[in-house]
Amino acid sequence: MSQSNFESPLNRSRWLINRLMPTAASLQLGLVILLGMILQLNCESKCHAQETPAQSNAQTRRGQTEVSIAGDTFLINGQPTYQGRYWNGHKIEGLLMNSRMVQGIFDDMNPETVSRWDYPDTGKWDAQRNTQEFVDAMPSWREHGLLAFTLNMQGGSPEGYSKSQPWHNSAITADGKLRPDYLARLESILDRADQIGMVVILGVYYFGQDSRIDDETAVIAGVDNTVDWLLDKGYRNVLLEINNECNVRYSHAILQPERVHELIDRVKNRTSGDRRLLVGTSYGGGRVPGQNVVDVSDFLLIHGNGQNSPEKITAQVRQTRKLIADKPLPIINNEDDHYDFDQPNNNVIASIQEYCSWGYFDFRRRSEAFEDGYQSVPVSWKIDSDRKLAFFQKLKEITGGL
Repeated sequence: MSQSNFESPLNRSRWLINRLMPTAASLQLGLVILLGMILQLNCESKCHAQETPAQSNAQTRRGQTEVSIAGDTFLINGQPTYQGRYWNGHKIEGLLMNSRMVQGIFDDMNPETVSRWDYPDTGKWDAQRNTQEFVDAMPSWREHGLLAFTLNMQGGSPEGYSKSQPWHNSAITADGKLRPDYLARLESILDRADQIGMVVILGVYYFGQDSRIDDETAVIAGVDNTVDWLLDKGYRNVLLEINNECNVRYSHAILQPERVHELIDRVKNRTSGDRRLLVGTSYGGGRVPGQNVVDVSDFLLIHGNGQNSPEKITAQVRQTRKLIADKPLPIINNEDDHYDFDQPNNNVIASIQEYCSWGYFDFRRRSEAFEDGYQSVPVSWKIDSDRKLAFFQKLKEITGGL
């Protein structure tokens, strides 16, 4: 018998039986051995049958977490978020408390600037490590009550705030196609979020990096390709943010306040069966959405940067709500770099008092340690600084944790 034939479990069994045939006792022994081999082969076949879908058919597992909207409240899998929860007399049910974690798929394709993001322990930048540590940290965020985070296809300033952006961080190519390496990292984050019941506010464009897109045709292609990829993959836990702060320094007119509603409307009309993505865009500097954006959006995104008192947050949310008096929509503050979590009043409290979801924005200040901040690259995604801990403790107090 050839070596290749002998490696077959069935052929090995036949060979053993033939060798053991001379006696009845040997025959019995051979049958026992044969039965054992058959059982082992059957077990291995079942094990492979169980492993294969988990490895090669991940899409069938997606859709465990589905975000939807009813009036001005958010639902996950048909149930209001933080169901039944009140805090200090204020309704928490239906809110989407979140944090700005936009660098989860960050990379830098500019060889002249990539060394800026070297990890302190290895002395080099590692995009895969960044994403893996992000994924590893997500369950701890959720345990403290975080139900959503903002991620961006073009990241955000890895310095917190920047006047210029020489680095090249974009999941979208100059002609509007999507980069496979970025998509692989994005997929691992979206899959994990889907598994543990979290919502991702996914931004497409970021000012300072949108200039790397050739023209308006490519900008539109980038949006279309992003939407199609999300729908094809079966994600139901994504809210799409066309661009971060549409009123700030965008190179393309279609990403600016006067025309960005065109892209929102385009996303709403791009479907897969009966499914589409919920979509909006954000405004910075304390601005409220324009009426053209209000008219087509599924939710409204505002930012608290520049709102250095709780009273300003209150006024901003009330002004925004007036725009939707006839059509209630959820209002989400998904970027605010004001804290004071130990004080009796602060921006997060002012926000929830007005029934507006609030988003934590933390970056590393000058001379701070590696652990500080969630936007400055390289990022430590753990809850491992005093500021992060203060936020998550306050969040847990407000939401009751998950």
